[in-house]
Amino acid sequence: MPLDMSDLLEQVHTIAKDAGAAIMAVYARDFSIEEKEDKSPLTEADKAAHDVIVVGLEAVPGEIPVLSEEHTEGFTGADAHGRYWLVDPLDGTKEFIKRNGEFTVNIALIEHGKPVLGVVVAPALEVSYLAAEGIGAFKVDERDEKGGERQSIQVAGKPAEGTTWRVVGSRSHPSPDLAEWLERLGDHEMVPMGSSLKLCLVAEGAADAYPRLGPTCLWDTGAAQAVVEQAGGRVETLEGQPLRYASPEQHLNPYFVVWGSQ
Repeated sequence: MPLDMSDLLEQVHTIAKDAGAAIMAVYARDFSIEEKEDKSPLTEADKAAHDVIVVGLEAVPGEIPVLSEEHTEGFTGADAHGRYWLVDPLDGTKEFIKRNGEFTVNIALIEHGKPVLGVVVAPALEVSYLAAEGIGAFKVDERDEKGGERQSIQVAGKPAEGTTWRVVGSRSHPSPDLAEWLERLGDHEMVPMGSSLKLCLVAEGAADAYPRLGPTCLWDTGAAQAVVEQAGGRVETLEGQPLRYASPEQHLNPYFVVWGSQ
């Protein structure tokens, strides 16, 4: 069954914003913090956002299976069309705990291993990034003078010879391999940022590259990869292959680099 991507993008954006509202309700008060088996933190907000998203996606036509970070055991695999929803209800839980605003809700539609639709909502910053195949990539800033209208975004392109590269780096995950990679790149300046917002900075042309030489999971990247690719950029493994999602039983991504050029 073909999907109406324009209508679907609107629906998913609404669901992600609703999840963001649930997160902000917890953010505004004291909250409990648990520790998952992998030692990563889990809060009430992660759980609340997961519940909102699952209910919302179940109401979307198509009965597409959902793979969420907070309920991986409930995923039964892609449907007959190779589709599934890939969800991180709260990406950047460490940033949420630090209360620096750099956390997101990530929802992607995967089709035959490729992210074909992505929504990234940063509720504390009141910013959203949206993208879908055949439609393009957009930023929505609820605080701008245009009242939250969609603004088309695109990558900056490869920096000119002799220009300083703007490289996005993680606040929470410094990598020992990064220094060597940066040395090979040449003259650069670091742009620190948390969560999937790192990829979105490249998508909107505010940064030129984001090397991730450390562990990430599928749900950390799927939605923002859709935004990058629809904005004209690339998300590639160190071997130069597009980051893929065709084997969701394997949750970990390989190392990758986000490039703000074709």
